[in-house]
Amino acid sequence: MKFLSLISLIFCSGICRAQSNNLLAANNDDNSILWEVSGNGLTAHSYLYGTFHMVCRDDIKISSACKQAIKNSGKVYLELDMDDPAMVFSGLMLMNMKGGKKLKDLYSPESYKRISDYFTDSLKTPMGLFQNLKPMFLLAMLYPKMMPCTEVTSVEEDIMRLAKENGKEINGLETIAFQASVFDSIPYEKQAEELLNAIDSMEKSRKYYSLMAAAYANQKMDAIEKLMNDPDAGIEDNQDILIDNRNKNWVGQLKAIMKNGPVFVAVGTAHLIGENGLVSLLRKEGYSLRPLFNK
Repeated sequence: MKFLSLISLIFCSGICRAQSNNLLAANNDDNSILWEVSGNGLTAHSYLYGTFHMVCRDDIKISSACKQAIKNSGKVYLELDMDDPAMVFSGLMLMNMKGGKKLKDLYSPESYKRISDYFTDSLKTPMGLFQNLKPMFLLAMLYPKMMPCTEVTSVEEDIMRLAKENGKEINGLETIAFQASVFDSIPYEKQAEELLNAIDSMEKSRKYYSLMAAAYANQKMDAIEKLMNDPDAGIEDNQDILIDNRNKNWVGQLKAIMKNGPVFVAVGTAHLIGENGLVSLLRKEGYSLRPLFNK
């Protein structure tokens, strides 16, 4: 199922030890979603944390190491400043397709009926409400149907709660306008195709989600990378748009941000892995990256 990574994006769990001097224990291999960033002129350690954007409430277990890393940091950065009410309102305005396009324009009558019937029967929502929405946003509405629970949340929600409890300022690496432009750069026809594919292969999508959720819960970074490279993940044709280019942009920002003090950066785990992931890119910039014990 295409584009799974950007919309469901990825992951957080475990418990960790903190030493009395606030240094966190290293993990014995790279299978951790919590990483320490140091060196290259930094005066204090910053942290990278992999999240899961859509997860069952009972599956979220924030580790003591994660909590300590937030306490050690001056500010918290997410992909978006989700604590900003204005972001929600502006996001609603940016969800519509450009040029007056409508969902019916992207399908044959037969295909449109299949989608309309699914939304009406399975989601109890008439398609007439969403005629102008970008198909990718409609795809996001399918994710709860892939999950084995009724209470759906995100790891970011818990990160924001902890940030507020510790008096940490919450910031975003991107604006909602930028993320909307990412969707606009992928042809609406392609998005529409993926929406239909997801509906037609819901059982397969459930199995894929289950594998990804298990890999995340166990912090198996190699398994996560393998799943992200699977054709079912759906990012192969748009890896540069959805992941790589955004990572490079974030590294440019983080180089300046981390100079001003320690930060806790929580983004989808898909952004941490691989040759063009944040861990690799920051190492290429001269920083030391250390996986932290997080169970």
